[in-house]
Amino acid sequence: MTKQHLANTPFSLQYRLALFTCLLAFCVVLVGAYVRLSDAGLGCPDWPGCYGQMVVPSVEVAVTDTEASFSDRPLNSGKAWKEMIHRYLAGSLGLTILLLTILAWRGRCHARQPLLLPTLLLLLVIFQAALGMWTVTLLVKPAIVTAHLLGGFATFVLLWLLALKLRPVDTFHTLDTSNSLRWWIRFSLVILLLQISLGGWTSTNYAALACSEFPTCYAAQWWPEMDFREAFVLWRGLGVNYEFGVLENDARTAIHVTHRLGAIFTVIALGLLAWRLTRPHSAASLKKLGILLLMLLALQIALGISNVLGHLPLPIAVAHNGGAALLLLLLVTLIWVSRQRE
Repeated sequence: MTKQHLANTPFSLQYRLALFTCLLAFCVVLVGAYVRLSDAGLGCPDWPGCYGQMVVPSVEVAVTDTEASFSDRPLNSGKAWKEMIHRYLAGSLGLTILLLTILAWRGRCHARQPLLLPTLLLLLVIFQAALGMWTVTLLVKPAIVTAHLLGGFATFVLLWLLALKLRPVDTFHTLDTSNSLRWWIRFSLVILLLQISLGGWTSTNYAALACSEFPTCYAAQWWPEMDFREAFVLWRGLGVNYEFGVLENDARTAIHVTHRLGAIFTVIALGLLAWRLTRPHSAASLKKLGILLLMLLALQIALGISNVLGHLPLPIAVAHNGGAALLLLLLVTLIWVSRQRE
């Protein structure tokens, strides 16, 4: 299909907007990880503004007034700007999803027009806004922050699915998948989602550095003292400030070790999937996806180990979040590919 033909297709505007919005959602995920990992989640103690304003206060008089109103949280303009930039990006994402939904309903008479997916995305981004508010008002409660993270990932992959539905050219028509491979792709997706959830729980409970060695945990121990009962309490009531964590080291260690064990299962599941995709009789396009999966998986392993040995360097920790999102995107693409042949 020529570029001219592509520009004249009924969904060309929606398709390009969906791709742009998907990229914007990926940026929001990365910036959200940066805000969380740099301890800026409470950089603005109110919502949706910052110290009562829609921009971070910078004038000396305004700073004095805001600090008087929020005496328990003095203004840190660096952290406040990180949080507000994330909010501005998230707001822009919400507006583009709203535009996609409006375009979808305007074109609802077209047979191929997706309606459920853009509507679901609009509802999801509204819920994400509520989770963002609760992240602040409930003082970075781990269950809320983890749900916010998972919601961001869901928004990212659903936007990608929308782009696949709107694409003018079927680029996956040459792929063929067996029933057993389709089952393994879905199984791998479940394993990856569980591991991403564990990663979010590890981060929001400040357990990423509970083990400072690799492959052992600390003091050359493979299985140190751990408190699993406290580690996975999802709700501890209201009024608790979770900034910098509230768990003892034994509970944080339990979370960290569980995430490592989950990583082993994830590597096995995705590694076997990549092997099946790259077998000699597989289609060339399928082999390319398998090689890409292997590369992303190897990168994630390297980033995870580097986080431990480097004591959680911020760029690597953010990249680890991005790698998880890309792995999820690839598996969702494989789900889409397998559904084309059913």
